[in-house]
Order: sequence, then C-alpha cells, then structure tokens
Amino acid sequence: MEETRYLTGQFLLAMPGIGDPRFEHSVIAMCSHDEGGALGISVGATINGLGLHDVLEQLEIAPGVAPDAPVHFGGPVEARRGFVLHSTDWGGQDTLSVAGRWSLSSTLDVLRAIAGGTGPSRWIVALGYAGWSAGQLDEELTRHGWLNVADDDAMLFETAADERWRRGFRVAGVDPRLLGFEAGRA
Repeated sequence: MEETRYLTGQFLLAMPGIGDPRFEHSVIAMCSHDEGGALGISVGATINGLGLHDVLEQLEIAPGVAPDAPVHFGGPVEARRGFVLHSTDWGGQDTLSVAGRWSLSSTLDVLRAIAGGTGPSRWIVALGYAGWSAGQLDEELTRHGWLNVADDDAMLFETAADERWRRGFRVAGVDPRLLGFEAGRA
C-alpha cells in the first residue's frame, strides 16, 4: 500500500513548545494539502463571546432553527472570512470534499441551509484559516512543531474544542506531558 505524503483529511497537532503562540495547543483539520500548498481550519479553540447567531445577524440571516453554537478560531489568516466544516450529507455552491471524510464550505448558502434546517447534519463554523505556500508545510514537518494524526470525524463533531488536542495525542498513542519543548540537535 502506497503512503501519501500529503495530509488532506488528517489533523495537525501543535507540539508542546511549538514556538508560535498563535498555534499553542492547536488542532488543525487539514482540508487541502498538495504540491501547491496547504490549507487547514483550526478547530482547537472557540472565540470567546461569539456565537453562530451573532455571525448570522451580521450577515442578515435569520437564525431560524440553528443553535447558537460557538464559533471556532479557524486560524490567523483572514480572520474575518468564514468557513463551515461539515458532514458529507450536504453540498452547496463551493463545497469541497475533504478526502471523503468531511466537507468544507465557505459561501452563505451553507449558513442559510443550517438556519433553515436543511443543511448538513453536523457542522462547525470557523473564522479564518491556516495556510502554507508550496512546500512550506512539508518543510515545517521536518522540524519540531507538528504531529499529524489520522482520526475519524468524531474528532470534529463529537469532541469539545478544548478536548481535541488531548484526544489527538491519545489517538496517536502519545502522552504530550512527556514531550520535550525542543527538537534534538545532532
């Protein structure tokens, strides 16, 4: 069986001591990764005081049947741009299948569908994303900083945001308390 070096459909976990406070305890759902670069949505933290109803109100969409779910900090890039990670049972104008595991949408049709009760059965709303240029993530993966984990969609849809980082390490069979803060030097 051939292994791919690309991480689409996996999760990136920030290693202890990653060195960038924006990514401390980050869990990034990798939505696209190939020779042209990578894009992921951070799902390890929510934005304090911001719920889905606030976002819908700003977009002039009536909340309808949508619960006032927390909004995730999706990443440091374009923090005002919205994304919805969701189950594969719904598709819209720009929906991207993520390795057949979940979907990513970024147009208003998904939010309207969620509010109207006709959207995906499971979803997460996030503002911003994490992005890497061609080869950048591949190079970062050779240094101390990230651990990639293949986990199921329960990581996204059944695990609380503040528990995803610990869950990812458990799935990998690693106790993050035993990890050092620096990579070794030969």
